[in-house]
Amino acid sequence: MKNKNDELLKKLLVTFRVEADAHLQTMASGLLALEKTPVAEQSALIEAIFRAAHSLKGAARAVNLTHVEAVCRSLENIFSATKDKRLVISSELIDLLLQATNALEGLLASDDGEASARKPAVAPLIRQLDDALRRPSPEPSLPVSSTPVSPPQVGLPTDNTPTQPGARAASSSPPSRASTTVRVSAEKLDMVMRQVEELLLPCMAVGHRAQELGHATTTLATWKKQRLQIQPVLRVVDRELTSSGTDANRSLPIHELPKLLKYLDAEQVQMKMLEDQLARLQHAAEQDQRMLVGMTDTLRQDVKEMQLLPFASLLGILPRFSRELAREQGKSLETVIQGSELEIDRHILEEMKDPLIHLVRNCIDHGIEQPPVRVAGGKPPHGTITLACSQKDSSTVEVLVADDGAGLDLTMVKAAACKLGVVSTDEAEQLGDLEAAALAFQSGVTTSPIVTDISGRGLGLAIVREKVEHLGGSIAVKSKPAEGTAFHISLPRTLANFRGVLVHAGEQLFVIPSTSVERVVRIPYKEIRTVENRATILVDEQPVSLVWLSDVLELPRRAVSVEPTDSATVVVLGSRLLRVAFLVEEIIGEQEVLVKALVRPLIRVRNIAGASVLGSGRVAPVLNTADLLKSAVKRPASAPEFASPLSTPKEEKAKKQSILVVEDSITSRVLLKNILESAGYRVSTAVDGVDGYTTLKTGAFDLVVSDVEMPRMDGFGLTAQIRAEKQFSGLPVVLVTALESREHRERGIDAGANAYIVKGSFDQSNLLEVIQRLIGTSSTQQS
Repeated sequence: MKNKNDELLKKLLVTFRVEADAHLQTMASGLLALEKTPVAEQSALIEAIFRAAHSLKGAARAVNLTHVEAVCRSLENIFSATKDKRLVISSELIDLLLQATNALEGLLASDDGEASARKPAVAPLIRQLDDALRRPSPEPSLPVSSTPVSPPQVGLPTDNTPTQPGARAASSSPPSRASTTVRVSAEKLDMVMRQVEELLLPCMAVGHRAQELGHATTTLATWKKQRLQIQPVLRVVDRELTSSGTDANRSLPIHELPKLLKYLDAEQVQMKMLEDQLARLQHAAEQDQRMLVGMTDTLRQDVKEMQLLPFASLLGILPRFSRELAREQGKSLETVIQGSELEIDRHILEEMKDPLIHLVRNCIDHGIEQPPVRVAGGKPPHGTITLACSQKDSSTVEVLVADDGAGLDLTMVKAAACKLGVVSTDEAEQLGDLEAAALAFQSGVTTSPIVTDISGRGLGLAIVREKVEHLGGSIAVKSKPAEGTAFHISLPRTLANFRGVLVHAGEQLFVIPSTSVERVVRIPYKEIRTVENRATILVDEQPVSLVWLSDVLELPRRAVSVEPTDSATVVVLGSRLLRVAFLVEEIIGEQEVLVKALVRPLIRVRNIAGASVLGSGRVAPVLNTADLLKSAVKRPASAPEFASPLSTPKEEKAKKQSILVVEDSITSRVLLKNILESAGYRVSTAVDGVDGYTTLKTGAFDLVVSDVEMPRMDGFGLTAQIRAEKQFSGLPVVLVTALESREHRERGIDAGANAYIVKGSFDQSNLLEVIQRLIGTSSTQQS
């Protein structure tokens, strides 16, 4: 019974913490709004905070958190006194109440042992709350400004319905609800979303099958047309043979030819039936695809709608954070929130929490002036920070973070950028205000004369930009001296479906994210110029560096047996001010793809962001645009060779060393193959130990890279089998596995492995270093 009770308490604690977070958010947001609300309008806010404290007290009692219950009881007494007009709201009281909510957050964030250790610290806080009830009330403190602020709408609905055993209702009758709501964990929503996204694969597969049926129908129609052209010729032959009589030298009697013609006539009927059947199948497949795609899109959109949360859920910490930071710096501040009801995907909101904190900190530390300075400049003593969210179109929102402070000192920004070498002095002088302000997003650029624990390192805005662009958004800054600074952040309302451009490079198929592709063009080879020993083309009348994508990926260029063309296929990729044109061998097209993220040991593969399974079942690596641009820029300048897209370097003709990769995971198998081929090796693959051993017997290999945990025959068994064969006794074997215990290492050594690499500490450089040490580096390989 004790174990069952412990399990029940654990489950209750999980539920309690979710509910407690919602109540604490309501209390904190309400207290901050209360400070700015006129006395005559405070009743509704006090009632909401009172109910949240009461509900939290009852929930804490249900899970035996007596210290939390005790703090909530004292808070109830405070709110009851303010509700009955026995206690007047003041800034000092708000500070004390916020201190209490901070204490509750700390207690709830710790485990049971830590919470018990911190329990004595609750007693002084409770005494302070009780003393506040006994002190005479000061005069009511008026809010700094009567600017309307959206009421707190943070977290889950704070109704009075008990959510667990022992939770007590705040009143006898709960408020009416427009619709029934169900509390679902975020993990379950994410799991459902992943399953819905998996439906993309059968959708693409059905579309691929419809295309194959279309090709089969076209082939049959061509055959039928050719068959019809032969029929008249056979008729003529029939007439000639009939008129000339029987020839003894003929091997085919005349009476046999009508049988052939009769069969061919019947074949025409069968071909027509087959053609009609294929047409019906193609039509049905296309109809099934449209229906499946429509249902999948609708289901996916519905699940995305479930993931939406109001913008206010992101703002719970910001007003309190900005208030406390401003007070630490001796500044007076008002926070204005607009558009708090607008709904955005919760993943985006979670990712934007830190960037918004960075921006608010920047506004307070660099923007808002000290009260005497503001008054001297004709401004009110208190500064204003505006957090606003607005809908730009059906799929995009704009988040505004603005202050009415001193604005950016563009001269100092340019000077800091020049000092870091981001731009030259001449380039800085030619920049307009918008371009100069954008330099503030460069890492290391700061106008702060000293480094503090708040700012001065020049990293905050760079982190903000990277996070926003990672979400598929953009950020721009506008500033006017003595009037303030405004950051405009454009974000997708929901996480966009992933679309990619499929390209051939180095005899392989790759996916480039469409969001990074500025354009796809064909450039005549005669228009390729050399600037500073680099190939360059003009895009929008601007010079852009041109590189082979296969060279950046360290792959051999594909050689095809056709005449060279007069133009090159180029994909222009852009990220902020950096643009690079990548020459590819072929562009297949753009389509929606399902991306699988990299997992250990392949989380650090340069230039690769993931893998995608196409409708045909083929796996294609998804390229990391940021890595590609960096790799292209870092390539040493050399005389470009763009005379022909079919030119094959001499070293490709040399014999490559061959490696067998044995791995049961298709994603790991493909990406290991890509790593080794990028290093210049010839790679074959096998799906398990049995398949690997069979492949080894039928080919010549210089080394084996194998996983350990595989069906049929594991890596230990494969290694032992290899060592048992005389012809393979000297063949190097590298085991790559997640099994990192000493026993497993010893077992690998005993089996005869030459190297044992643990996935937890694996990266591609470790693997290549081990391979080079075991079999050396041929002239075809690249480090």
